[in-house]
Amino acid sequence: SPTPPTPPHPSAAFLGGPGEGSPCGTGLGWAGEGPGTSGKNRRVCHAAARLEMGSLWEEFNRLGTEMIVTKAGRRMFPTFQVKLSGLDPLADYVLLMDFIPLDDKRYRYAFHSSSWLAAGRADPAAPGRVHFHPDSPAKGAQWMRQIVSFDKLKLTNNLLDDNGHIILNSMHRYQPRFHVVFVDPRRDSERFAHQNFKSFSFPETQFMAVTAYQNHRITQLKIASNPFAKGFRDGDPEP
Repeated sequence: SPTPPTPPHPSAAFLGGPGEGSPCGTGLGWAGEGPGTSGKNRRVCHAAARLEMGSLWEEFNRLGTEMIVTKAGRRMFPTFQVKLSGLDPLADYVLLMDFIPLDDKRYRYAFHSSSWLAAGRADPAAPGRVHFHPDSPAKGAQWMRQIVSFDKLKLTNNLLDDNGHIILNSMHRYQPRFHVVFVDPRRDSERFAHQNFKSFSFPETQFMAVTAYQNHRITQLKIASNPFAKGFRDGDPEP
Protein backbone atom coordinates (compact mmCIF):
# COMPACT_ATOMS: atom_id res chain seq x y z
CA SER A 1 0.00 0.00 0.00
CA PRO A 2 1.30 3.52 -0.68
CA THR A 3 3.05 5.32 2.16
CA PRO A 4 0.73 7.89 3.73
CA PRO A 5 1.94 11.46 3.32
CA THR A 6 4.00 12.71 6.22
CA PRO A 7 1.94 15.24 8.14
CA PRO A 8 3.62 18.61 8.54
CA HIS A 9 5.36 19.07 11.87
CA PRO A 10 3.38 21.58 13.91
CA SER A 11 6.00 24.25 14.20
CA ALA A 12 5.00 27.71 15.37
CA ALA A 13 4.25 28.68 11.77
CA PHE A 14 2.12 25.58 11.22
CA LEU A 15 0.02 26.02 14.37
CA GLY A 16 -0.15 29.78 14.45
CA GLY A 17 -0.03 31.18 10.94
CA PRO A 18 -2.19 34.23 10.30
CA GLY A 19 -5.28 33.52 8.26
CA GLU A 20 -6.99 35.72 5.70
CA GLY A 21 -10.63 35.75 4.77
CA SER A 22 -13.97 35.64 6.51
CA PRO A 23 -14.34 33.92 9.87
CA CYS A 24 -15.71 30.41 9.90
CA GLY A 25 -17.96 29.77 12.89
CA THR A 26 -18.65 26.53 14.76
CA GLY A 27 -21.98 25.32 16.09
CA LEU A 28 -23.03 26.02 19.65
CA GLY A 29 -21.74 23.66 22.29
CA TRP A 30 -18.60 22.79 20.37
CA ALA A 31 -15.25 24.34 21.19
CA GLY A 32 -13.25 26.00 18.47
CA GLU A 33 -10.54 28.58 18.90
CA GLY A 34 -12.45 31.64 17.75
CA PRO A 35 -9.98 34.01 16.13
CA GLY A 36 -7.88 31.21 14.61
CA THR A 37 -10.68 29.93 12.39
CA SER A 38 -10.54 32.63 9.71
CA GLY A 39 -8.95 31.94 6.35
CA LYS A 40 -9.04 28.17 6.84
CA ASN A 41 -9.36 25.55 4.15
CA ARG A 42 -13.00 24.56 3.77
CA ARG A 43 -12.08 20.99 4.73
CA VAL A 44 -11.19 22.09 8.26
CA CYS A 45 -13.26 25.28 8.39
CA HIS A 46 -16.33 23.58 9.86
CA ALA A 47 -14.51 21.02 11.98
CA ALA A 48 -15.90 20.92 15.50
CA ALA A 49 -14.82 18.91 18.53
CA ARG A 50 -16.81 18.18 21.67
CA LEU A 51 -14.95 17.03 24.75
CA GLU A 52 -16.19 13.69 26.08
CA MET A 53 -16.65 13.10 29.83
CA GLY A 54 -16.91 16.87 30.20
CA SER A 55 -18.60 16.68 33.62
CA LEU A 56 -15.79 14.48 34.97
CA TRP A 57 -13.16 16.89 33.64
CA GLU A 58 -15.11 19.73 35.31
CA GLU A 59 -15.15 17.85 38.60
CA PHE A 60 -11.36 17.40 38.49
CA ASN A 61 -10.86 20.98 37.32
CA ARG A 62 -12.76 22.36 40.32
CA LEU A 63 -10.31 20.54 42.61
CA GLY A 64 -7.27 21.42 40.46
CA THR A 65 -6.48 18.50 38.14
CA GLU A 66 -3.17 16.71 38.65
CA MET A 67 -1.61 14.31 36.14
CA ILE A 68 1.16 11.92 37.11
CA VAL A 69 4.37 12.00 35.06
CA THR A 70 6.86 9.14 35.42
CA LYS A 71 10.19 8.22 33.89
CA ALA A 72 8.58 5.32 32.04
CA GLY A 73 5.52 7.37 30.98
CA ARG A 74 2.00 7.39 32.47
CA ARG A 75 -1.36 7.55 30.70
CA MET A 76 -3.70 10.43 31.45
CA PHE A 77 -6.85 10.03 33.50
CA PRO A 78 -9.37 11.25 32.56
CA THR A 79 -8.41 10.19 29.04
CA PHE A 80 -8.59 12.97 26.46
CA GLN A 81 -11.49 12.01 24.15
CA VAL A 82 -13.40 14.05 21.60
CA LYS A 83 -16.37 13.62 19.29
CA LEU A 84 -15.74 15.21 15.90
CA SER A 85 -18.16 16.67 13.40
CA GLY A 86 -17.96 18.89 10.34
CA LEU A 87 -15.13 17.05 8.56
CA ASP A 88 -15.21 16.18 4.87
CA PRO A 89 -16.07 12.44 4.99
CA LEU A 90 -13.84 11.69 1.98
CA ALA A 91 -10.80 13.80 2.90
CA ASP A 92 -7.81 12.52 4.89
CA TYR A 93 -7.00 14.00 8.29
CA VAL A 94 -4.26 13.62 10.84
CA LEU A 95 -5.17 14.17 14.50
CA LEU A 96 -2.58 15.19 17.06
CA MET A 97 -2.09 16.72 20.48
CA ASP A 98 0.47 18.93 22.11
CA PHE A 99 0.78 20.46 25.57
CA ILE A 100 1.66 24.09 26.23
CA PRO A 101 2.78 25.64 29.53
CA LEU A 102 0.04 27.81 31.02
CA ASP A 103 2.50 30.26 32.56
CA ASP A 104 6.18 30.78 33.35
CA LYS A 105 6.05 29.55 36.96
CA ARG A 106 6.81 26.42 38.88
CA TYR A 107 4.57 25.54 41.81
CA ARG A 108 4.51 23.84 45.16
CA TYR A 109 1.56 22.45 47.07
CA ALA A 110 0.83 24.00 50.46
CA PHE A 111 -0.78 21.21 52.48
CA HIS A 112 -1.89 23.49 55.34
CA SER A 113 -4.04 25.53 52.95
CA SER A 114 -4.68 22.77 50.35
CA SER A 115 -3.62 25.11 47.57
CA TRP A 116 -0.97 25.55 44.91
CA LEU A 117 1.48 28.41 45.35
CA ALA A 118 3.89 29.84 42.80
CA ALA A 119 7.42 28.86 43.82
CA GLY A 120 9.61 30.74 41.37
CA ARG A 121 10.33 30.79 37.66
CA ALA A 122 9.55 27.84 35.44
CA ASP A 123 12.26 25.32 34.67
CA PRO A 124 13.64 25.48 31.11
CA ALA A 125 10.90 24.25 28.78
CA ALA A 126 10.91 20.52 28.09
CA PRO A 127 11.33 19.54 24.43
CA GLY A 128 8.08 20.42 22.66
CA ARG A 129 6.61 17.20 21.33
CA VAL A 130 3.40 16.22 19.61
CA HIS A 131 1.45 12.98 19.85
CA PHE A 132 -0.10 11.76 16.60
CA HIS A 133 -3.23 9.66 17.02
CA PRO A 134 -2.09 6.19 15.88
CA ASP A 135 -4.98 5.87 13.37
CA SER A 136 -3.69 8.92 11.45
CA PRO A 137 -4.16 9.57 8.61
CA ALA A 138 -7.77 8.47 8.17
CA LYS A 139 -10.86 9.66 6.33
CA GLY A 140 -13.12 12.24 7.91
CA ALA A 141 -15.93 9.66 7.88
CA GLN A 142 -13.86 7.29 10.03
CA TRP A 143 -12.91 9.99 12.55
CA MET A 144 -16.54 11.10 12.89
CA ARG A 145 -17.93 7.58 13.22
CA GLN A 146 -16.81 7.04 16.82
CA ILE A 147 -15.33 8.87 19.78
CA VAL A 148 -11.64 9.64 19.21
CA SER A 149 -9.63 8.56 22.22
CA PHE A 150 -6.02 9.52 22.96
CA ASP A 151 -5.60 6.58 25.34
CA LYS A 152 -2.13 5.66 24.03
CA LEU A 153 -0.67 9.04 24.95
CA LYS A 154 1.78 8.96 27.88
CA LEU A 155 3.31 11.75 29.96
CA THR A 156 6.93 11.56 31.15
CA ASN A 157 9.36 13.76 33.05
CA ASN A 158 12.34 12.05 31.43
CA LEU A 159 14.03 14.73 29.30
CA LEU A 160 15.94 11.99 27.46
CA ASP A 161 12.85 9.90 26.69
CA ASP A 162 13.19 8.07 23.38
CA ASN A 163 9.72 6.46 23.34
CA GLY A 164 8.00 9.50 21.86
CA HIS A 165 6.13 10.29 25.09
CA ILE A 166 5.10 13.87 25.88
CA ILE A 167 7.82 15.40 28.10
CA LEU A 168 6.61 17.71 30.87
CA ASN A 169 8.19 19.39 33.87
CA SER A 170 6.76 18.27 37.18
CA MET A 171 5.11 21.01 39.29
CA HIS A 172 4.27 23.04 36.16
CA ARG A 173 0.81 23.76 34.70
CA TYR A 174 -0.17 22.70 31.19
CA GLN A 175 -2.99 23.11 28.67
CA PRO A 176 -3.56 20.17 26.30
CA ARG A 177 -4.32 21.23 22.72
CA PHE A 178 -5.97 19.13 20.05
CA HIS A 179 -5.34 19.69 16.33
CA VAL A 180 -7.19 18.48 13.24
CA VAL A 181 -4.95 18.58 10.15
CA PHE A 182 -6.25 18.15 6.61
CA VAL A 183 -3.78 16.10 4.57
CA ASP A 184 -3.50 18.41 1.56
CA PRO A 185 -2.75 16.40 -1.60
CA ARG A 186 -1.38 19.45 -3.45
CA ARG A 187 2.29 19.23 -4.35
CA ASP A 188 3.08 22.59 -2.75
CA SER A 189 0.89 21.88 0.28
CA GLU A 190 3.39 23.34 2.76
CA ARG A 191 2.54 26.77 1.36
CA PHE A 192 -0.98 26.30 2.75
CA ALA A 193 0.01 24.63 6.03
CA HIS A 194 -1.46 27.41 8.18
CA GLN A 195 -4.83 27.03 6.39
CA ASN A 196 -5.01 23.26 6.70
CA PHE A 197 -5.45 22.74 10.43
CA LYS A 198 -7.82 23.74 13.19
CA SER A 199 -6.94 23.76 16.88
CA PHE A 200 -9.09 23.21 19.97
CA SER A 201 -8.39 23.96 23.63
CA PHE A 202 -10.68 22.96 26.46
CA PRO A 203 -9.84 25.01 29.58
CA GLU A 204 -11.31 22.32 31.85
CA THR A 205 -8.51 19.94 30.77
CA GLN A 206 -5.71 22.09 32.23
CA PHE A 207 -3.63 20.26 34.81
CA MET A 208 -0.60 20.33 37.07
CA ALA A 209 2.08 17.76 36.22
CA VAL A 210 3.19 15.91 39.38
CA THR A 211 5.26 12.85 40.28
CA ALA A 212 2.82 12.03 43.11
CA TYR A 213 -0.65 13.38 43.83
CA GLN A 214 -0.54 16.35 46.19
CA ASN A 215 -4.24 16.99 46.82
CA HIS A 216 -5.78 13.94 48.54
CA ARG A 217 -9.18 14.82 47.04
CA ILE A 218 -7.70 14.34 43.56
CA THR A 219 -6.45 10.89 44.66
CA GLN A 220 -9.93 10.00 45.94
CA LEU A 221 -11.66 11.20 42.76
CA LYS A 222 -9.21 9.29 40.54
CA ILE A 223 -9.80 6.08 42.51
CA ALA A 224 -13.57 6.58 42.51
CA SER A 225 -13.86 7.32 38.78
CA ASN A 226 -11.05 5.31 37.14
CA PRO A 227 -12.09 1.75 36.23
CA PHE A 228 -8.41 0.72 36.32
CA ALA A 229 -8.14 1.79 39.97
CA LYS A 230 -10.59 -0.92 41.07
CA GLY A 231 -7.87 -2.64 43.10
CA PHE A 232 -7.43 0.46 45.26
CA ARG A 233 -11.18 0.60 45.92
CA ASP A 234 -11.40 -3.04 46.98
CA GLY A 235 -8.28 -2.85 49.09
CA ASP A 236 -6.61 -5.43 46.81
CA PRO A 237 -3.05 -4.90 45.60
CA GLU A 238 -2.86 -3.03 42.33
CA PRO A 239 -3.96 -5.36 39.49
